[in-house]
Amino acid sequence: MPSPEHLSNSPVVGPVIVLVEPQLGENIGMVARAMANFGLSELRLVNPRDGWPSEKARAAASKADHVIDAVRVFDDLPAAIADLNFVFATTARARDGFKKVAGPVEAGRALRARCTDGQRTGILFGRERFGLNNDEVGMADEIVTFPVDPGFASLNIAQAVLLMSYEWMKSGLEDETRTNFSGPDMPPATKAELFGLFSHLEAALEARGYFRPAQKKPKMVDNLRSVLTRAGFAAPELRVLRGVIASLDYFSPKEPRGVGYPERKARADRDLHAASDDEAGTGQERKEPDDG
Repeated sequence: MPSPEHLSNSPVVGPVIVLVEPQLGENIGMVARAMANFGLSELRLVNPRDGWPSEKARAAASKADHVIDAVRVFDDLPAAIADLNFVFATTARARDGFKKVAGPVEAGRALRARCTDGQRTGILFGRERFGLNNDEVGMADEIVTFPVDPGFASLNIAQAVLLMSYEWMKSGLEDETRTNFSGPDMPPATKAELFGLFSHLEAALEARGYFRPAQKKPKMVDNLRSVLTRAGFAAPELRVLRGVIASLDYFSPKEPRGVGYPERKARADRDLHAASDDEAGTGQERKEPDDG
């Protein structure tokens, strides 16, 4: 997987994650894992309830050992943020005061801009049960809150860290829709290949009595072609379908594979080659299907 620096094209130091009086080692470990997923590595703890170090935290971190090993523990919040230039406080409820409130997208971009300028930044996260108190929020420069359902606004601390870590990473991407990998690059099918599928499928259906009653065949063919043209097939996909149809030509419930197979396959191959020769005479190219 590409490194965070490669993904973001930025070597800037990311924000510090500060957990105020976290209660469970497992939650600290899941926070470390979320941070590592999105390129953050500096975690500070303020007076963790169960002390530090914590083997439960290391186990829950799922090999994010570089985050766990670098954890710094502080007795109080002022000491934990003393060297930072700018701090966001996360909260799910409205607070009295005059602080600016941002959503996670805006906050991620603001952090990126400040970090790019060389500022040291941080994000405060409160206790699992009730978050940050008003005095702690008052030590931050701005508030960040998430657009959650007001009827169920409580987030697990690791979930909250994951959301902010994701927005931090995304804010550094040249293209916010970029992913680490993509699907196969398949050339779109030509019309000749698509028409070849139509002919092959319609012949197979005709042989099996699909087009009944006969007077409805033109409409049924129109409907069938409408379905097949809507998808926008790639060439390899059409070859798969041709292989399926060819398999139906070779086998049937009355003549399953193994019953007279060589003779029936040879006959079907002759018919297919004959059809290919006909297409070649019209300038169309038809590939022999795979034997399913």
